[in-house]
Amino acid sequence: MGDLVRLKIDGQEIAVPATKEAYDPLFKKHVTIPTTIYDAAVALAQKSGQPNPIPILCHREHINPVAVCRVCSVEVKMGGVPGRVLAPACYRPVENKMEVETAQTNERVKTTVRCVTQLLLSDHPSGEMPSHEGDNELDVIARRYDIHGSPYPRAKEKRAHDNSSVVIAVDHNACILCDRCIRACNEIRDNQVLGRMGKGYKAQIAFDLNNPMGDSTCVACGECAVSCPTGALLHRKEVEADPWQNVSPRPGPVRADELSGHPLFEGVSVPFLRWNEGSVVRRQFKKGDVICREGEFGSTAFLIEKGKVKVFLQSPRAHVQSRDGWKGLFGLIQKFTSGLVSRSRNGQKDEKQPRYIHIDAPVALELNNPIAMMSEGDIFGEMTCMNHYPRSATVVADEDCTVLEMLRNVLYILQRNKKSRAWLDQRYRDRSINNHLRGVPLFADVLEDEEEFQRFVNYLRLRVELRRLTPGEVLFRQDDPADNFYMVRVGFIKVSQRRPGGEQILRYIGPGGYFGEIGILSRLPELAGKVPAGVRTATCAALDHVDLVVVKPGVFVALNEHFPKLRQHFLSIAEEHLRRDQENKADVDGVALGDFLQQGLMNAQSLLVLDLEKCTRCDECTKACADSHDGVTRLIREGLRFDKWLVASSCRSCLDPYCMVGCPVGSIRRKDSREIHIEDWCIGCGKCAQNCPYGNINMHGFDETISDPLNPGRKIAVVQQKATVCDLCESLDGQPSCVYACPHDAAHRMAGKELMEQVGAHN
Repeated sequence: MGDLVRLKIDGQEIAVPATKEAYDPLFKKHVTIPTTIYDAAVALAQKSGQPNPIPILCHREHINPVAVCRVCSVEVKMGGVPGRVLAPACYRPVENKMEVETAQTNERVKTTVRCVTQLLLSDHPSGEMPSHEGDNELDVIARRYDIHGSPYPRAKEKRAHDNSSVVIAVDHNACILCDRCIRACNEIRDNQVLGRMGKGYKAQIAFDLNNPMGDSTCVACGECAVSCPTGALLHRKEVEADPWQNVSPRPGPVRADELSGHPLFEGVSVPFLRWNEGSVVRRQFKKGDVICREGEFGSTAFLIEKGKVKVFLQSPRAHVQSRDGWKGLFGLIQKFTSGLVSRSRNGQKDEKQPRYIHIDAPVALELNNPIAMMSEGDIFGEMTCMNHYPRSATVVADEDCTVLEMLRNVLYILQRNKKSRAWLDQRYRDRSINNHLRGVPLFADVLEDEEEFQRFVNYLRLRVELRRLTPGEVLFRQDDPADNFYMVRVGFIKVSQRRPGGEQILRYIGPGGYFGEIGILSRLPELAGKVPAGVRTATCAALDHVDLVVVKPGVFVALNEHFPKLRQHFLSIAEEHLRRDQENKADVDGVALGDFLQQGLMNAQSLLVLDLEKCTRCDECTKACADSHDGVTRLIREGLRFDKWLVASSCRSCLDPYCMVGCPVGSIRRKDSREIHIEDWCIGCGKCAQNCPYGNINMHGFDETISDPLNPGRKIAVVQQKATVCDLCESLDGQPSCVYACPHDAAHRMAGKELMEQVGAHN
């Protein structure tokens, strides 16, 4: 562009345009800027077929120059007179009759470039890290000038490593502050996440306000890692065990160039896909082939490319229940047995049994017929992949089908990439929102009329937003201004309040749950004075990778106006939550809590407490529990001691029931009586038993014959296990066996507050 400028570089003449086009990130448009000496050197190298004599480190042709590293220093002569100082070739504009000498012909320049390189090496673990594109560019320059190490001492203080991101590792020790990552993020991708912070040796790149990369607004596009010359930002290869090592025939990886043409992967950097080739494979399944099984742990998610699949629960819908066994002398029952019994068969009525079961897929399963279909474009297994939870359902090919199976790092970048996220969000609005809302008990129970429910779904479809949270991320804090209403699609939210003695957990909210309504409803006259208007009553934070459906306040208020039944239901639930919170708060206010709170005892509703002054260690309580539950005891006569009281290891029915976190089908919950309850659709994965900090949940195995979901009318034999927890022997129509069997009146069931009062009275 413009007039030609003639200059010489190391004695060779070259003519280049005086100006060129470049992108201005400030005004977000292309502008005309001067051609630089480095641009002229590139043109000369292309013309002569010789290597470019000017090295670069902080610059690349596709980004705007900043001239911070100075390895491109050259000597410029005008009229044969050299300049007072050396000039950066990437920044200095060309001029007519300019004579440029590089390190290839000028000893002064060569000495300077060597010195600059040695200074950079003194602050960098040279040779220890590759760059993303291959060799470390700083080491390449060092080899070019025969530099072996640095004569300058390295700093003793090591800088931090940041491994919070699933896809990009950050090593601040390897950073030379060239700013290529900052320009790639802000100018090329316009994400505005990266910047500089600090001064002197403590200067470094930072994400947002110096957040860990994984907790920042970084969308994991990978442009910074592609641009980094030294490996300070490096794409992480998937380090999990190969999930396909036992698959025969082993599926081949999908190549990066093919993936980049898929609409889901549009916008994901091709270098990232190349670096992680092997993390996405294409698998072919014949009709009837099992894609994944419920209860198994996995590390992958699936995208259906072609065909249809059937998703269902194979586990029998029943719970473990004690029942009469054989009878001895005089007809007295000598031994109980346990079996799997459906609540619908034994006449038990559940106070809140939902109509749908939430699973790790874009469909919800009907409780009475847990089978559904998925087709091309559906993604399933996201919660298993991101949070390492068990598979929530069995998936079988309903016809010959093709699926893409991907590892966690690929799914992570898809969820954060702008274009991929927009594709996923649109699929949710078009195909999944109906199933999701139908599976939320609040909406399914209140909007029972199908026509009214579809009107409700259509109203929300274009008005909701989707938001993703990283593990530990706080969505809002207690007393913050109330803004949105939230529904949980994937993951678990922890709800807590500030109380004497520290933070107290109120509840955990999993898929199908909702929260945030009280702060908005507090503006209504029905709740006036019961809660501070327009503020949050609790703190909500993500326990794992969480997907939320966000409803803005205006939309939420309009919903309550358009659907009066929904408004009344919201109000009744809000009042119930407030009542329970006040009761719990009254239990702990003004009390010296100490270890009581730390051990979760104040949260307990049904402790098995042994009076050690009366207990003879006969172990009849443990034996009675085992006899009542087919030989599988639900308590151990060990635990914490407070004064003369021993708190045996039995389910405490905690107010902080961490056992409920991670259940892939939401089958463990708290009843209105505050007892921990295992629902009939437990799939026996063992996640609750793993999570219980007190070891009070056991897995009970049975040999069962069940109906084959794929072949109606056919029976199949399976080994089925179900989670069991103390149910206070509710099926035996009496007091708990452990208490009944104690011959010395030493065993008692009591709440945590009652135990604390007993300890205080004894002292």
